[in-house]
Amino acid sequence: MTETLYERIQEERAKYPPDSRSAVMPALRLAQDEYGWLSPEALREVADALEVTPAFCKSIASFYDQFHLAPVGEHLVEVCTNVSCAVVGAQQVVEAFERELGCRAGETSPDGRATLRTVECLGGCGWATIVSLDHHYRTHVKPEDVPGIVEELRGE
Repeated sequence: MTETLYERIQEERAKYPPDSRSAVMPALRLAQDEYGWLSPEALREVADALEVTPAFCKSIASFYDQFHLAPVGEHLVEVCTNVSCAVVGAQQVVEAFERELGCRAGETSPDGRATLRTVECLGGCGWATIVSLDHHYRTHVKPEDVPGIVEELRGE
């Protein structure tokens, strides 16, 4: 762990006295920002900085979609598959991304440029299907929109 990361985690920890467990989410976010994902080593570093167990950190990280327990590509493509998005074709949007990126949901494209994930809800039920591209929302996404979106991601 870099000294700077440790110090930043301690700053977050100080906001939540007396229980350092309350700082686990901001600390995990800091570690993920530093390393790109939460490796077992990163989870141990966060746990050590907060004086909790790595298992506690992993239990939090594995619950929330915002945390990555495996390396991700240069770009993150997340497709909401909750009911509101599902009824207007979210599965077809996922399949279109799979074709265009050359990987299945939950995987990273062979060129390492994009990781495709399905997520439970992105909170945009009135604008379904919602797709998050590097944490920026696209609304009313249809399968026919996907090739253009992937071209944008590739910088074409």
